[in-house]
Amino acid sequence: MTRVSDQLADLLDQHLAEADRELQVRYPGDPGTRQPVHTVYVPADRFTAETPAQWGRAARELLDRQAPTAAALAEATEMPTTLVGEVYDRVRDKLIGEPVEDLRVDFEDGYGHRPDEEEDRAAREGAAALAAAAHRPGAPPFLGIRFKSFEAPTRRRGLRTLDLVLEGLLSAGDLPAGLLLTLPKVTSVAQVAAMVDVCARLEQAHGLPAGRLRFEIQVETPQAVLGGDGTATVARMITAAAGRCTGLHYGTYDYSAALGIAAAQQSLDHPAADHAKAVMQLAAAGTGVRLSDGSTNVLPVGERDRVHAAWRLHARLVERSLRRGFYQGWDMHPGHLPTRYLATYAFFRRDLPSTAERIRAYLGRRETDVMDEPATAQALAGAVLRGLDCGAVTAEEVVEATGADRGQLEVLARRVTA
Repeated sequence: MTRVSDQLADLLDQHLAEADRELQVRYPGDPGTRQPVHTVYVPADRFTAETPAQWGRAARELLDRQAPTAAALAEATEMPTTLVGEVYDRVRDKLIGEPVEDLRVDFEDGYGHRPDEEEDRAAREGAAALAAAAHRPGAPPFLGIRFKSFEAPTRRRGLRTLDLVLEGLLSAGDLPAGLLLTLPKVTSVAQVAAMVDVCARLEQAHGLPAGRLRFEIQVETPQAVLGGDGTATVARMITAAAGRCTGLHYGTYDYSAALGIAAAQQSLDHPAADHAKAVMQLAAAGTGVRLSDGSTNVLPVGERDRVHAAWRLHARLVERSLRRGFYQGWDMHPGHLPTRYLATYAFFRRDLPSTAERIRAYLGRRETDVMDEPATAQALAGAVLRGLDCGAVTAEEVVEATGADRGQLEVLARRVTA
C-alpha cells in the first residue's frame, strides 16, 4: 500500500525541488543574533568617539533633573508606578553601562550638503572616531554610517563618503564587528541591486571577505512601498539584496511628507505609517531581515511640563511599536534614551510571569488553559531572549522564572538547533 505513496513522494520531490530551493534561499528565518532596541543618529560634524558616553551622561542628568525617583518618572510618563519602580534602576544602569545600542554617523539629512572638501574631511575624521568609539568601555555593539542616497544628484557624493569611511576604518585595524551601513531614500529595486554590486566591489578593493559588507534599506519613499506596476517594491528589494540586507528602517517624516500629510499630523502612528510598516512586515517575514520603526521629532527639552509631555509621547510610541512587532526604532536626542529603555524594559518584564509559565508548561508537556504550539513557543522564547539581550531581565531571573537557561531558550526560539 505504501509503494504508491513512495513513488508519488519521489515525483513531488522532483516537481517541487526548485520551489524548495527558493523557499530555503528567500526565507531562511531569523538569523538568531541580537537586534538593537534602537538606532541613534548623530550628524557627522557633531560625532566624536565620546558621543555615546556623552549621550548617556546627558540622559542621566535629564533624568536627575526631571524625574529623580521612580515615582516621579511614573507620574511624568503616566506608566504604572509598580512597573516603573521595578525597572528604574535598570534604566539608570543601562545609561551608564551601554547607553547606545546602535549608532549611525549621519552624512545624509542630519549632515546636509557641504563642499566636497568639508565632507571628505568629515568622512576621514568620522572613520577615526568610529574606530576609537568601538573600543571604548560601554561602546555600542552596533555602529556605522548613513551615507547619501543613490539618487542621481547625491550618488557620487554618497559613494565617495562610503569609500573614505571604509578606508579610514581599515587603516585603524579590522572593521568593527557590528558595522552596519544605511542606504537611504531608496526608490527602486535597481538601487538595491546597485548597492549589492558596490559592496562586492568595495570588498574586492579593500581586501575584505566576500559578503562582509551588509546594509539596511530605509523605507521612506512611496515608491519603496508600492511600485508603478502595482507590486510591493520592498519585497522585491529584499530579494535583490541577495542576502546582504539586514534591516528595513521606516522613515517617518520623508514618507509622510511625500504623501502630502500635513506637518502637524506627521507621526509614526499615523494610519499611512501603519500601512507602510504592515507592508514592510509582510515583506520581511521569514527572510531574516529585521524591522525598525521610525522616530519622533518631539524632543524632551525645555521646562518640566514640556519634557514630561515629550516623555509620555515617546514612551507611548515605543510601547505601541513593540506591541506591533517592531522591536527597534530611531532615537534622535539623548533625552529619548530614558523612555526608550523604560518602555522597552517594562514591555518585556510585564509579561514575563505569564510567558515564563507558558514556557514551563510547554517544556514540561503540561496542559494549561493556553494550548501553545511550536510556533507560539518559539515566540515566547524569542521575547524572553530579547529581554535578556537589552538588559530588561537577567539570566538568573530567566532561569528562575522559566526553568530554562539561555541555551535551551535559543533552541526553543529556533535560533540554534539542539
